[in-house]
Amino acid sequence: MSQQKSKKTLINWDLVSVNPNDKNWDWKDLFCFWGVNIQSVIGFSLITSLYLIYELNSFIVFFGTILGSLLVYFFSNWIGKPSQKFGLPFIVLLRSSLGIRGAKYFGLLRGFVGIFMFGIQTYFLSKAFGYLIRIIIFSIQPSLLDHDILLTFFLGLNIIDWTSIIIAIFLQTFLFSIGMVFNKKLIQFSALAVYSGILLFFFSILLSDVKFTINTFVNSLDYGNFIDINNLGPIATVAGTIFAYFSIIILSYGDFSRYVKNENELKKGNLSLILNLIIFSFFSLFIVIGADAFLNQNPENLSRILTNPTDIIGSLNNLLVTNLVLIFILIASASTNLIANFIPSQYILINFIPSSLSLKSSSFIIAIIGIFVSVFWLTYLSQIGILSFVDTFGAFFGPISGIMIADYYFVKKGDLVNKDIYSLETNGAYYYSGGWHIKGVYSLILGFIFSSSTIWNSNLMFLQSYSWIIGAFIAGFVYLLLAKK
Repeated sequence: MSQQKSKKTLINWDLVSVNPNDKNWDWKDLFCFWGVNIQSVIGFSLITSLYLIYELNSFIVFFGTILGSLLVYFFSNWIGKPSQKFGLPFIVLLRSSLGIRGAKYFGLLRGFVGIFMFGIQTYFLSKAFGYLIRIIIFSIQPSLLDHDILLTFFLGLNIIDWTSIIIAIFLQTFLFSIGMVFNKKLIQFSALAVYSGILLFFFSILLSDVKFTINTFVNSLDYGNFIDINNLGPIATVAGTIFAYFSIIILSYGDFSRYVKNENELKKGNLSLILNLIIFSFFSLFIVIGADAFLNQNPENLSRILTNPTDIIGSLNNLLVTNLVLIFILIASASTNLIANFIPSQYILINFIPSSLSLKSSSFIIAIIGIFVSVFWLTYLSQIGILSFVDTFGAFFGPISGIMIADYYFVKKGDLVNKDIYSLETNGAYYYSGGWHIKGVYSLILGFIFSSSTIWNSNLMFLQSYSWIIGAFIAGFVYLLLAKK
């Protein structure tokens, strides 16, 4: 096989190193990137639920959040640095650790999870579209909502639901397949727009009765027992929960860090995650507590406090605020879907068939599978416990990251043979054994066994928040023992 022919089977313009002139992301862009990752309905509910679970103990949740974000910071730096240096996406760098064929097939695990989660999040995104459509119809003629055609269901969805899913799928596919320059602008717009929306929501709660809402917020927080050894367990649990929330981003973080100007901007940008969490946590918690006080619920019955923003706006009975918040939820959910699921899946699919796929064609594949998942999510997929299997596939992510970190920093010593990373020649540095790095594959499977055991072994489920780190450490350590000369 000639070198020229081999390159045609592995190379793709979307997978090659980023032109230095296109490395124009700075720390402010990464601030928006991390902001988008926390600005979702799930992120909002997670942060506020943690405070309620620990009875508004600000010490436990605040320091647990900081500790968890520091773990994300360090792992993001380790994973992001090689991509920033060489301008390569995650899946191409994986060829160095697992071999060109090992990366091709094991990378599909990340693609499977990304596409499946894209479909699920699109389903929930479509619900916001559905609410807006119903509000518009109700504003025009309330009786139209009782028309037979709108009450006819197929596969558990009526015509509004079907319309919402189709709009959500095709709008995302169209926007996300334009290119990374546009995606960067989309991320910037989303982060700033959602923070503006949160500010609007915050002031709508605050100004309802400034003195009352401030006093309620301050008095509700528990500042006691700062120095208490019993806090260490809950802090570790909160830290693990925060890390688990961001863990899906870390593995494929190189898909974005490849566009960062330099390592200094990368580190400063990753550090902005902590700032994002502090800002978002404050506003989210104030909105939840303030809305609860405004609705005259019992402040001592924490289980009744609403933590989902859609539930909160549904209780405020303010049509203007409802419409605005739904729009911001749409923006936040779509941009989170872009970063966590869509872009990584694009690169994974292109790497699988680099000679045939592009950003647009891979986007169509994601859209087709996404429609299937969205349509059958509520009626079938969510009923068969499929998320446990998705979590099991996700148990590979920590071990893959651990191997990549060990390989780049301790085995390859930060070196990469750029020409061989696109080569199928048997003498290529990353061809290994028929395109598979057996030592890497062995380390990966061993790390996966430990990581997945926290999902399937009931006695180890208390470690599930740390399954990513456990898998990364085991796989990385075994890989060092096997591969280091």
